[in-house]
Amino acid sequence: MDPFLQAAIDEARAGLAEGGIPIGSALVIDGKIVGRGHNRRVQKGSAILHAEMDCIENAGRLTARDYQRAVMYSTLSPCDMCSGTALLYKIPRIVIGENVTFQGPEAYLRQRGVQLDIRNNEECIRLMREFIAARPELWNEDIGV
Repeated sequence: MDPFLQAAIDEARAGLAEGGIPIGSALVIDGKIVGRGHNRRVQKGSAILHAEMDCIENAGRLTARDYQRAVMYSTLSPCDMCSGTALLYKIPRIVIGENVTFQGPEAYLRQRGVQLDIRNNEECIRLMREFIAARPELWNEDIGV
């Protein structure tokens, strides 16, 4: 197992254990995790704290050059907001745990030059399928439905 995807999965589990949505993320620069996060919309009463946003926030202020060397790991295909943040900071590569239960604007990310590595990891898929079945209203709120 990729240790960076595993870190994102660990974050997803932490979010679920806190009563939130099981999506996790890790930001990696030069083979080192510089930020980790998970979806905290429920826990913080936030409109925007998706896993990738939490991860980038937890990484703190980085230079443009740092972001341009980074790899973002996410257990789920990033939504429009999180994809936009990756584009804003010119993060060149995103490793996606799965895009079976939800697919963000992957074609647009590719069009803008972002390399996507989609793993369709069984645990990522299972976490989301179980959560969506158990809490469809919360999932729909999270994706703006």
